[in-house]
Amino acid sequence: MLEEPPPPRRARGEALTEALREDLDLFAIQDLNERIELLEAEIRRVRDQIERKQAGREAADALFKR
Repeated sequence: MLEEPPPPRRARGEALTEALREDLDLFAIQDLNERIELLEAEIRRVRDQIERKQAGREAADALFKR
């Protein structure tokens, strides 16, 4: 029996792009507030990742500088 191929992977950032296109008129106020909380949490997560990457880059630069 032949297996079906897996569905194609989503492009990086595609989920966010889709979320940004949603019609906000369809959301209740509570839903919009929850959405803001989720987006703020994602912003914090991204900023934390940036800080980790910067720290790693700075450590590598310090190690390999003469």
